[in-house]
Amino acid sequence: MHPIDTPHTVVIDRTRTPNAIRFPAVFNVAVPFIDRPVAEGRGDRPALRTEAGDISYRQLAENVARAGQVFLGLGLKRGERLLMVVRDTPMFFYVFWGAVKAGLVPVGLSTMMKAADYQYSIEDSGGAALIYSPAQAGEVTPAAQASALKLRHLLSTDELERRMAGAPTTLEAAPTSATEDCFWLYSSGSTGKPKGVVHVHRDMVITSERYGQGIAGIKPDDLVFCASKLFFSYGFGGGMTFPLWAQATILLCEERPSADMAFAMIERHKPTVFFGVPTLYGQMVQALDSQARDTRSIRACLSAGEALPEPIFTRWKEKTGVAILDGIGSTEVLHIFVSNRHNDIRPGTSGKPVPGYEVKIVDGDERPVADGEVGILMVKGESNARCYWNNPEKTASTMRGEWLNTGDMYIKDADGYYANVGRGDDMLKVGGMWCSPLEIESRLLAHPKIAEAAVIGQPDAEGLIKPAAYVVLRNKAEAGPAMVDTLVQHCKSGLAGYKYPRWFYFIDDLPKTVTGKIQRFRLRQAPSEQYRDREYKVGD
Repeated sequence: MHPIDTPHTVVIDRTRTPNAIRFPAVFNVAVPFIDRPVAEGRGDRPALRTEAGDISYRQLAENVARAGQVFLGLGLKRGERLLMVVRDTPMFFYVFWGAVKAGLVPVGLSTMMKAADYQYSIEDSGGAALIYSPAQAGEVTPAAQASALKLRHLLSTDELERRMAGAPTTLEAAPTSATEDCFWLYSSGSTGKPKGVVHVHRDMVITSERYGQGIAGIKPDDLVFCASKLFFSYGFGGGMTFPLWAQATILLCEERPSADMAFAMIERHKPTVFFGVPTLYGQMVQALDSQARDTRSIRACLSAGEALPEPIFTRWKEKTGVAILDGIGSTEVLHIFVSNRHNDIRPGTSGKPVPGYEVKIVDGDERPVADGEVGILMVKGESNARCYWNNPEKTASTMRGEWLNTGDMYIKDADGYYANVGRGDDMLKVGGMWCSPLEIESRLLAHPKIAEAAVIGQPDAEGLIKPAAYVVLRNKAEAGPAMVDTLVQHCKSGLAGYKYPRWFYFIDDLPKTVTGKIQRFRLRQAPSEQYRDREYKVGD
């Protein structure tokens, strides 16, 4: 039988650039990700590493089958949605892959939301069942009770584990196809209400081959630690699909991401590959200023989720000796589609397109702009989401045929590197000239007194938009006019004259999504008096 006619088999021609990836008519992605290592004689290799010990690829496959058998035993049917509010434990893998193998559609939800958010997701998704970690019961249970859409099944992972104990350790994969709905991830909500992003069975293979193998270069002997949570598309790839595809070992941690957590895991377990977001790298760099930490085990550092400011890149490399590969991805494309390379890094940029993806920068009418001009970044690739669930208007405005409008403003230089200059709704026009909040933030972060910064547009007395900076100082006691003067001169010395902030607000924390992205829209929507007592006006 020709290999492409074998159900669930992926055929990859690595002699071509980009690799040619073919799928059979019957394809369930759980088979190559979960069953393949055992079939190839690698079942005894460690798949997951936790504080409680290792779980082998054979144990992973058996528990995935048990979970799938339980779901089918509950009467759940092919294509029905199974919502997950599951912490970063082995149970996340059992629930997700068990649902996929059984032909269900798992929907990953944040473990950091409130009851009203869970109620929205239950009703928006039309889910048939919800599996949750016991620690989330206080928010999940009232959400399920209040929801107008009544779930048929609501199970804690403890109850699921009890049911799994008596279930068979084998499960025949549902005869799905490569283009059939496989799973959802909700967008992180950095620009407003989360949206259900629908992905198909082939998408995890595409991103794991194109980026996990082709760019990150994850190997079977790697121990991979991703500080971002698995429900977040960045953590979903870095902390699950990429290392599974490479048959590497995944280091899991339930704790919320922080510099202390990341350093503790790195020093205790010695991972070789580390995925973080720029906000976390920034916090870790600050921590390294006061205390040396052992990061010598790490050979590769990856970043995405928001633009990585050049000062953070530089300071991290100086302190650890390892460069960070920054890139841009999105929930809609599933992972990174423009990236720097291990042997080709330009700090302050997202790098160049990942093989297999096409990108272009366009104006408001979707016409290509010239190199050096700011425009909207669009991407075409095989992992682009099928649609936003139950949102045809947003689907039509974002998913433009084969192309996807990312909403990110970019510029391409003469050497082909793509640089992020902010979200479309974050970009400012100051004096008729485009101004990137990220550029100003990067300059502010280069000052040793600043821990975090966010820049938005604010109208002056004449109604003209000018930059306003919200700043978290390392020493909060230094907030005041003298610090403002220092920061203004710092900005003017490194930026075009019109780009310095006209207002400074010294605050304790910046608003962020649960995945660590700065929510500038919350600053824009803040009541006019909310930060008035912390406002310092700069004279033009």
